[in-house]
Amino acid sequence: MDTSVFFILLFSLVLSSTAAFESSCPPAKFGHGAFDIRFPFRLKTHQPQNCGDRGFDLFCRNNSTMIHFPSYGDLVVKSISYDTRKLNLLDPKNCVHEVFLNLNLSLTPFDYYHVLKNYTYFNCSASLGPSVTQVPCLSGPQHHVYTVESPVPVPDSCRTIKTVAIPFAYSSYLSDSSFGLGLTWDLPERQDSGSQSKTGWFHLAPKEDRSAADTWPNCGDLCWLFHFPSLFFWHSW
Repeated sequence: MDTSVFFILLFSLVLSSTAAFESSCPPAKFGHGAFDIRFPFRLKTHQPQNCGDRGFDLFCRNNSTMIHFPSYGDLVVKSISYDTRKLNLLDPKNCVHEVFLNLNLSLTPFDYYHVLKNYTYFNCSASLGPSVTQVPCLSGPQHHVYTVESPVPVPDSCRTIKTVAIPFAYSSYLSDSSFGLGLTWDLPERQDSGSQSKTGWFHLAPKEDRSAADTWPNCGDLCWLFHFPSLFFWHSW
């Protein structure tokens, strides 16, 4: 078979497969500031299950798009950037540091988008004074919660709650509920893969380094065509 004819047929097949996927899984939109919801995400009440990947289900509530995390609860999806793989979230309880304390991403396809540092949360019976700003949404009249960069000595009036890797400590200048709640995502690992960076998930290379097959959802038996393009560079067939 002539090489040019083969590639024309291959290209036509890919286009028809992509068109079929897009026709059965068109992007969905919902709520204020509506954005496209498409693979790997899916809107549960609007799109079939095969339109998204495991762990990427979204749902609607009170004119907002939501995502559920078993370790914390529901968070509002503010926006999705598919080019940079960034999921921007809001905490409906307006307490981003409660999210940081409880959100466990290890069994999800997500990681924090921003660079992380280890911070320790203290619960103190007495105020530490104006030099350290307490986290208002975690504090009360009889207790004061602080975040400080680890390691640090524990004051006598305080007990350690937890040390976690998070994007930033509390600051009155960075108290917006969305700041720092940016996540990036991985795609599910094949069952026969030998290496894992998370239980059941793997980290993809940066976007520019990924093979074409990683960007084609549900490519099935055609995936190997994109992984090994050099197989087709023969002089004749």
